[in-house]
Amino acid sequence: MRTISKFCISALVASTLVFTGCQQYIQPQEQTTTPVVEAPNQFNLQGKIGVRTPQQSGSAFFTWVQEQDEFDIELSGILGVGKTQINGKPGAVSLQSAKTGLIMAATPEELLERATGWQAPITHLVKWVQAKPATAHAQLSKDESGRATQIIEDGWVVDLSYDNNATLPNKLILKQALETGKENRITMIIQNR
Repeated sequence: MRTISKFCISALVASTLVFTGCQQYIQPQEQTTTPVVEAPNQFNLQGKIGVRTPQQSGSAFFTWVQEQDEFDIELSGILGVGKTQINGKPGAVSLQSAKTGLIMAATPEELLERATGWQAPITHLVKWVQAKPATAHAQLSKDESGRATQIIEDGWVVDLSYDNNATLPNKLILKQALETGKENRITMIIQNR
């Protein structure tokens, strides 16, 4: 079996980091009706992620446990080969793998940049997997059932797909246009929620 290049590992780490993060707090606007209280960000996802950049591509299986603003992500190749563990809570994010050793940072974005050189608003993915925009300035497209089908936010276009009448997406395609006319693309398939 061929060894995955260091860059490919970095791309997979970057894609994994896309799943991490603390939530941005947006001050609610004053309402005249009873405010709706949103449930905390709590979920457990399993699936597969693929990353394609102009230089490299790769894929991995993931398990992502989110408990409000703390998370635990495990990334592995076929048959569990090349396991990477990413953990985070406010102010402390760490990545541990046999290839990279331990990398630590204060934010998921900082960890992503240290590990791969990428800059991206990766904390947004916690909302995106729930079919919600992360900020008030996001552009949102919906289908006839009112489900989000596309979110354009902070330099990324996120296309969401659903199984039948499901209310949460089972597939997300994240695209970041590059100045060269090419793109970075991350495809996330959620097999279990």
